[in-house]
Amino acid sequence: MEKKEWYLEYEITINRPGLLGDISSLLGMLAINIVTINGIDQGRRGLLILAKNDEQIVRLESILKTMDTIKVIKLREPKLRDRMAVRHGRYIERDADDKKTFRFVRSELGLLVDFMAELFKQDGHKLIGIRGMPRVGKTESVVAASVCANKRWLFVSSTLLKQTIRNQLVEDEYNADNLFILDGIVSTRRANERHWQLVREIMRMPAVKVVEHPDIFVQNTEYTLDDFDYIIELRNNQDEEITYDLVQQNNLFTDPDFGGFDF
Repeated sequence: MEKKEWYLEYEITINRPGLLGDISSLLGMLAINIVTINGIDQGRRGLLILAKNDEQIVRLESILKTMDTIKVIKLREPKLRDRMAVRHGRYIERDADDKKTFRFVRSELGLLVDFMAELFKQDGHKLIGIRGMPRVGKTESVVAASVCANKRWLFVSSTLLKQTIRNQLVEDEYNADNLFILDGIVSTRRANERHWQLVREIMRMPAVKVVEHPDIFVQNTEYTLDDFDYIIELRNNQDEEITYDLVQQNNLFTDPDFGGFDF
């Protein structure tokens, strides 16, 4: 029988020498293999483990609960956030009310790229929105994650180098393995109906789509924020507010020089 992966996270209640060795020995006696282990925030450890059957995990949990030196926090099939936590030693911040919204700051670009790359590797339709102020690293992070995921990226609308508004794709670009990037401001304020026909066509494809400025994107379209599978927020620091006041004050939606504004 093929081994199954599990995620174990525990909090250290009594820190003493040899505690990790005790946990490792227990796993060894139960014939459970350790794949990865790392500290998760202060006083917690996370492990990815391999077990032959669920009975091993039930036995493990019952024994761990008798130990007064640790408190089991999680023992479950690993989610993407669990894998990221073990890999990077901390949990990705998630909105308490909207579970599909994940928050990052600029100093965490490595974590963000790794997280998005894992999302991009998943098959089928996925719609991801990314919010952030100018020059915080939104587009660059998406492109870097595409490279990590071995995906070819296509700009459907963008202001990265110059204003891009695509009205059609060539034959080899109609590929579900490609990753499509849209700028919500450019698409909703500057594009024509031919561009929107292309956007709707891409939205029906079983591929990954990333929309920068999703709030602007949904304002004048048939799409809503409920259509998004993930919303990513990227800030320069924790206290920064993401706002579009600068765009509105400078009338950049209709300014012919808007193509040079990296938002």
